Amino acid sequence: MRKYNITKDSNTFFKVEVTDEYGFNTTVYEKNILDASKFVYDWWESAKERKKTNDLLSKAILNCIELDKKYGLLKGNQDGLD
Repeated sequence: MRKYNITKDSNTFFKVEVTDEYGFNTTVYEKNILDASKFVYDWWESAKERKKTNDLLSKAILNCIELDKKYGLLKGNQDGLD
């Protein structure tokens, strides 16, 4: 679910909290309301690419874990560095 909140944080900045349809969220500070609004739309526009990147990273981490298990790197110690 897309959502956002723009609040005046101080005399000079607007706090922008935004969440895209995949649940990824961020908080930034912008100098004016126009930049704050633009950031919200830009964040939403890049949601599919961000999801794709996150899915790829998750898949790579799972593959690394499988390789660690396959070669016994997780036996006897937690990090495989010993």
